[in-house]
Amino acid sequence: MKNVKLTIEYDGTNYHGWQSQSNAKTVQDTVEKAIRGLTGEQITITGSSRTDQGVHAYGQVANFFTQSNIPHDRFSYALNRMLPEDIVIRKSEEVNMDFHARYCARGKKYRYLIYNSTFPSAIFRNRSYHVSHALNIDNMKKALPFFKGTHDFSAFKATGSSVKTSVRTIFDVNLTRVEDNIWFEVSGDGFLYNMVRIMAGTLVDVGMGRIKAEEIPGIIESLDRRKAGRTAPPQGLYLVEVYYE
Repeated sequence: MKNVKLTIEYDGTNYHGWQSQSNAKTVQDTVEKAIRGLTGEQITITGSSRTDQGVHAYGQVANFFTQSNIPHDRFSYALNRMLPEDIVIRKSEEVNMDFHARYCARGKKYRYLIYNSTFPSAIFRNRSYHVSHALNIDNMKKALPFFKGTHDFSAFKATGSSVKTSVRTIFDVNLTRVEDNIWFEVSGDGFLYNMVRIMAGTLVDVGMGRIKAEEIPGIIESLDRRKAGRTAPPQGLYLVEVYYE
């Protein structure tokens, strides 16, 4: 028996998220089907993040246990011949038996793409959030430092989300503009449901002048979801990397 860790890249456009569902196509189900076809075993994989419908990943991590004699580093080659083109196993490796893709994670990095142009993009229509209104990038950048550090992010979680604590630590935040593309990047020890998308939506409101950058600390302290900005759509979100010790 061995524990195999997969690093997975996928375009989430055609999937109802990562997590297995009985009545919809998901990334987890698709990868599991390929592994079962390859090994002949009834394998269930564990993912590090339950990305939503339409969300993409450069570095989703999953693990599974197998008795197969296939070398750990060859799983990526074999599975990529069986998977659709919108899912790619970037790396397969053997890890300790106690490794768990979700519970062993110490942090994550997300990227959110805002396409800021008068007209939408044909190419990025499923991979970005189109905002036609001109955005003030300088004001958006002024808001970034207020997110850093350890805070109760109740104002930035989806209504109805049930978690033990809403306290999270943000390690770093960045905003970069290249032509019409605005990349918002954030890393932290963990994220609440829709937290990154609400942060992105709030930054868009800052860029539009609906919210002032200096109001962010007050919004965080309020613990009130209604004070923060809109929830940006899922197609602009990318899971970039999962951190482990």
